[in-house]
Amino acid sequence: MPEAQKSSDIGMKRGRTLANLPASAQLDLIAEGLPILMKSAGDLLAAARSLEGHPRSASILLGHSLEEVAKILVLMDIVRCPPKIRPSRVGPMMQWFYDHLARLLYLDAQSWRPMHVRQLQEYLDDQRRSHYLEGSIGEYILPNSTLAGRESLLYADIITYEEGDPIWSEPSNHEPVFGFAGGNPRPWEVCCALRDFGAFTRAGLDVVSDVWSRLDFKDEVSATEADRLSHEMALALQTTGLITEQANEDQLGYLYRSWQLPMYRMDFKRIEVPLDELKDQRDANFWSEVGY
Repeated sequence: MPEAQKSSDIGMKRGRTLANLPASAQLDLIAEGLPILMKSAGDLLAAARSLEGHPRSASILLGHSLEEVAKILVLMDIVRCPPKIRPSRVGPMMQWFYDHLARLLYLDAQSWRPMHVRQLQEYLDDQRRSHYLEGSIGEYILPNSTLAGRESLLYADIITYEEGDPIWSEPSNHEPVFGFAGGNPRPWEVCCALRDFGAFTRAGLDVVSDVWSRLDFKDEVSATEADRLSHEMALALQTTGLITEQANEDQLGYLYRSWQLPMYRMDFKRIEVPLDELKDQRDANFWSEVGY
């Protein structure tokens, strides 16, 4: 790596330098970071669980924990990306690594069941719009619910709606979105399964890369193909002796059914929706409702 050329080259949020490394060195750096991210996420998750009676604080810590988990999922998609296109995708993907909306959508996507890659992008498109219509017939114009939910939990702020009058928004005070009654959040379980099956070791990353890079996930490539490669990956990890004693059969379900299709070709950039477009759609909804 070249030495720093300017002061902004020194400090945190320098993940984009991953794009400047040779492929093998990229996997070296990812392998070093995965246990650090897992510990960070696990510590925050444990702290959130300890805050019974403080739902907002617990939700904040849980949210921070899961955004660390999202970083892991982004890195693993870099590993799953075919080497021939990886150089062009690492840069944009490391932007997702630091982007709140992209990280939150990565988390949400772990529960979606698209038939193929194109449908997965359609699901993302619905969730990355800057504003949307809410209400029984879409009469209210509201900001992106994913980002608004995060910010309303963290901050007290002055907000405005369509009428333009400024009002204070008090931080939301609810139980953690994912909750704890039903066990750990699914994205965390996916990462634990990958770790316990040895995928986070340096040798394991080679296995993941070798298996998943056989197919470029784009267009109509189906979820069935992902299931097949998940199975091949698990077998390869077993053959190479990388699966740990902590792994169990139940975790295969997370690898097969809860690890989303590779998203290295997805577009996570926020879609700016003009106010006129929202008003036109609202009018169309109204006239459709009244029968014209």
